[in-house]
Amino acid sequence: MPADSSRMRPTTAPAPTADRTPTTDLAPPARAGLRADALHNRRLIMEAARELFAARGLDVPIAAIARRAGVGVATLYRRFPTRDSLVTEVFADQFTACTALVDDALADPDPWRGFRTVVEKVCAMHVEDRGFTAAFLTAFPDANDHEHERVRAEQGFARLVRRAQDAGRLRADFDPADLALILMANCGVAVGSADAAAAASRRFVAYLIDSFRADRTAPHGPLPEPVVLKLDHIRSGR
Repeated sequence: MPADSSRMRPTTAPAPTADRTPTTDLAPPARAGLRADALHNRRLIMEAARELFAARGLDVPIAAIARRAGVGVATLYRRFPTRDSLVTEVFADQFTACTALVDDALADPDPWRGFRTVVEKVCAMHVEDRGFTAAFLTAFPDANDHEHERVRAEQGFARLVRRAQDAGRLRADFDPADLALILMANCGVAVGSADAAAAASRRFVAYLIDSFRADRTAPHGPLPEPVVLKLDHIRSGR
């Protein structure tokens, strides 16, 4: 029986000619270009959100953030599907820093110094980025990583409080939940220029820490230098 001539033909496709570039060679540069564009938009959105959260709080309209970033609202939502996802991403570094700060304080053999350091440094962080106060005090149940960090930091701070109280250095009626009151009050005094706000916060926090001591008769260090705040800054909250 004669062989079928069609089955004898080569099955490989002819090699592409010099002016024919395989499409697979073009795909990686195209994808790389899209990645670079997406990363650029993400950076612009986060910078704009950080600025507006600090100036106007977490309730600033999403459209305002998109305008500040120079992107469309749809582009913003592609990068951050919800407001909570944007907030937690913008402040992710600060959340991590707070948890690390508590961990370091727990490792300090002096319970009072560990407690005092956390209060001082957390208040300083909130003055540097005022939008962080609202983010810190807001629950984000759908942001698992953030909530894990929050719970770990809160539990660690509660241990710091108990250690300082057991050592007889922190007044027995201080409650870990009082940290929220401290932060809200700190925001109220941190007005004016950046330098004035930081100075006012340091002096205010020093007064608070002194009032937290169990033994009020024990000597304490000098207060930070006083700061003169202008009345117009106090009225405007700037």
